[in-house]
Amino acid sequence: MMRVFNMDKFRQKMLDVFYLTGEFTHLFVATMKCSFSRPFYFGRLMEQIKILGVGSISITIVIGLTMGLVMTLNFGYGLKKFGGTMYVPAVVSLSLAREMAPLFTSLIVAGRIGSGMAAEMGAMNVTQQVDAIRALGTSPLRVLVVPRFWASVISLPLLTALSCALGIFGGFIVCLNEFGMPGGFYLYKVTSTVQLHDYMSGLVKSAIFGGMIAIIASYRSFRTRDGTRGVGDTTTWVVVTSSISILVVNFFVSKIFLVLWTK
Repeated sequence: MMRVFNMDKFRQKMLDVFYLTGEFTHLFVATMKCSFSRPFYFGRLMEQIKILGVGSISITIVIGLTMGLVMTLNFGYGLKKFGGTMYVPAVVSLSLAREMAPLFTSLIVAGRIGSGMAAEMGAMNVTQQVDAIRALGTSPLRVLVVPRFWASVISLPLLTALSCALGIFGGFIVCLNEFGMPGGFYLYKVTSTVQLHDYMSGLVKSAIFGGMIAIIASYRSFRTRDGTRGVGDTTTWVVVTSSISILVVNFFVSKIFLVLWTK
């Protein structure tokens, strides 16, 4: 039996999306206000950079090397049919710098740091630790959200840079061993093709994605209810919503950068 399209449900879903976007924006503005007014918790910021950034180095190394190896292998054998092996370093490095390194690093790291933030702050909320912070006269935004927000914004571009460098190195290994390409030629094509604005676009994207992950995780965590089951639901929701948001926003940010830098 065919399902009839329900316009009312569709309209309600769209309203929910706009409402959620407004809530995210409100939390982002409040976080910005707290970030540039006293008191500052630099100790908590450094602690979160260590947890979110340094703790994600191992998975970033795996992502970067794997992307470089697989992309170069596929592009190499694909272009070899048309005699275009010489273009492999340019295609791989440009793809990594602009899109693949920031996107894949953000998606994978979102699963790690997004779930971690959601589980930690969600558990604090259901055990009334967030209420205790308010009772002590301190804003939970300053203590919990601001350090995690800036730690994500700082850490993710650095992880993306590491992922991109390792991806280019992985491509270097494949080109040398699979296609017999001279190392000097590979490095020349990479440095002559990828410009500074290509690298910067990837770093700016990853900073935006890092802020989005922190805001989404914080928003949902403060609304966690129903004990451990609610914490589990929050963690799942944060990972799924962060991943979808990154994919959607990536298209629009990429379009903006292409319009700005191709003129």
